[in-house]
Amino acid sequence: MPTNFGYLLGLLHLILWVIAAVDIVKSSRSLGSKVLWLLVILLLPVVGLILYYVVGRK
Repeated sequence: MPTNFGYLLGLLHLILWVIAAVDIVKSSRSLGSKVLWLLVILLLPVVGLILYYVVGRK
């Protein structure tokens, strides 16, 4: 059972990452800001996503 929960968390993380990445790329931000946010969510997977959804979205 615990392994299924891990797969679900991994799938949820992947879905949230893809949504955030698409949202960043389609935004009207400057190129530097887009690259910075993409690096943050890529290099700090969980913390970066939380920061983006709390601080980065308009």
